[in-house]
Amino acid sequence: MTSPGLRPTLPDAVLWDMDGTLVDTERYWMAAETALVERFGGTWSHEQALGLVGAGLDTSAAILQNAGVRMSGPDIVGHLTEEVMRSLEELGPPLRHGALELLSQLRAQGVRCALVTMSLRRMAEVVVDALPGAPFELIVAGDEVTRPKPFPDAYLQACAVLGVDPSGAVAIEDSPTGVRAAVSAGVTTIGVPLMVSLVGTGAHELWPTLEGRTPADLGLVHTAHRPTGAKGRS
Repeated sequence: MTSPGLRPTLPDAVLWDMDGTLVDTERYWMAAETALVERFGGTWSHEQALGLVGAGLDTSAAILQNAGVRMSGPDIVGHLTEEVMRSLEELGPPLRHGALELLSQLRAQGVRCALVTMSLRRMAEVVVDALPGAPFELIVAGDEVTRPKPFPDAYLQACAVLGVDPSGAVAIEDSPTGVRAAVSAGVTTIGVPLMVSLVGTGAHELWPTLEGRTPADLGLVHTAHRPTGAKGRS
């Protein structure tokens, strides 16, 4: 828990996960996975789908192959991405409550924001292009990193491109895999669970929702948990 007596120091950057954190697209992924497994005569339970939340697409493809999908890994990734993009184009990106408002406030206060997702870049761009005000300075996508979450690569890459030290950034994540990636990168991490619990994952703070949250709230978490000697924006 953060102390109410702390003077919040805004982070140099806020690094956002996409699926499940910025937008509630996990239901789109689950529907696409279920239809694909069933096409090959298999079954796909809700519990199995939950096991893929936050996973890299190559990892997910291998699991779906084990469930009976007779397609190559790249073909599975491409198929699922196209299905989810179709849902996004038909229904629009289902933003999580409070996400757009917090993004807008961060932009107004000059805090840099990046999207760090395991989805392919072409899908991330569909989501970002639908948002007003061009809130993201950078996208780091799953097809642009050597190792997927839970490895820290994506978060380290985002910090390197932005030119910020990981200790000066805050990450917002919804999955255990994503939380572990951000924490491993040395980034102060806020967990905002959607489909799965984040208790015991190492998140520095857990928020039930982004609704009503402000840059000052992020600043309090950053101030409370950043390494000793690390600086942030006042």
